[in-house]
Amino acid sequence: MFAGLSLVLLINVALVVHVIKAGRNMLWIWALLLLPPLGAIAYVLVELLPGLYAAPDTQRSLRSLRQVVDPNRDLREASVNASVADTVATKARLGTEQSRRGDHAAAIATFKSGLRGLYEYDPTLLQGLAEAQFAASDFASARDSLEALARHNPEYRAPTAKLLYARALEAVGELARAEVEYRAAADIFPGAEAKTRHALLLKRVGKAAEARELLQELVKSAEVAPRHVRRSQGEWFALARRALAD
Repeated sequence: MFAGLSLVLLINVALVVHVIKAGRNMLWIWALLLLPPLGAIAYVLVELLPGLYAAPDTQRSLRSLRQVVDPNRDLREASVNASVADTVATKARLGTEQSRRGDHAAAIATFKSGLRGLYEYDPTLLQGLAEAQFAASDFASARDSLEALARHNPEYRAPTAKLLYARALEAVGELARAEVEYRAAADIFPGAEAKTRHALLLKRVGKAAEARELLQELVKSAEVAPRHVRRSQGEWFALARRALAD
């Protein structure tokens, strides 16, 4: 019994410390001190669990678990929503889900079905279409879709579309244009992917000195980057190191 009371006391003290450090309402301290263990239970339910549930890591874990338990749920919901409400948003979500599952042909058809009337050149749908075409290795069509996007939506400045356009140009062999687009994408694209791809293209076209300079910059930035950046950009930093060592 004494051990149980000690445990309750330790938990309440820890929660009091949490109240103070987290800047929560100081009335919780009285509840924790005067109403053990009910105060502790209430504090956990009201203050801790909602924040834990909303945390990005928790949400990612829940999404992963949901994919294991019901792997077709997102696709099923997207399909139902698109059939009920024929909008740009529902078409985009359905096409994205189809492409994410590797059914690029279905995704292409979905995105194209939305490109009509007032939305014939909708940038969201055109970018989704280009991404599905690129994933299906139809690089020329991806290039054409992105050029249509830029031509009809000059104000659209999505970094992901810019980088995809550079990749499509490289894939179809338009290396000079790809170099220009990679350089522009590297200036606006968050993370290391655009700069790494730009450096690899420079190396490919024989601009070794410029490629090496850019790769060295990437490696140096990896050394001083915060841990979460090194983790999220690890693939590109590692590729830059390998390219620099070759």
